[in-house]
Amino acid sequence: MPLLALFIAVPIIEIALFIQVGGLIGLWPTLGIVVLTAILGTWLVKSQGRQVLAELQGRFNELRDPTEPLAHGAMILFSGALLLTPGFFTDAVGFLLLVPAFRTKAFAWLRKRVKVQSFTMGTTAQRPPRDDVVEGTYHEVTPDKPGIPGNSGWTRH
Repeated sequence: MPLLALFIAVPIIEIALFIQVGGLIGLWPTLGIVVLTAILGTWLVKSQGRQVLAELQGRFNELRDPTEPLAHGAMILFSGALLLTPGFFTDAVGFLLLVPAFRTKAFAWLRKRVKVQSFTMGTTAQRPPRDDVVEGTYHEVTPDKPGIPGNSGWTRH
């Protein structure tokens, strides 16, 4: 039910904000702001996404818990979707999700409410031997007419 309310409330809020802002500054400046926020948001999402990806790779290399960078990456991805959606409310929430301090607090809030059953890292499973491997011998085939362009050795001219 809360999700349905959100899907109804957000477009109503966006329409109201478009009407108010458009009335204050006019149609073209309003549309310009929407396009500018999409371009700026895309650039910020890309740069912050790279930073979080580097942190995630570092965590994996050090065999440390990757939960926080994964959560930050998910929030940045969601932020990108909000910033590409035309509107002032979605842009405000999208830009808010690009603030690292806000993401850290949001992650802490989520961590308190989500219970992790188990987490393991660094263990490798042994693969069972394969029955479908066929051993064989080979010998190299040299082309009949070396030096002829297009003669790959697989066809005869």
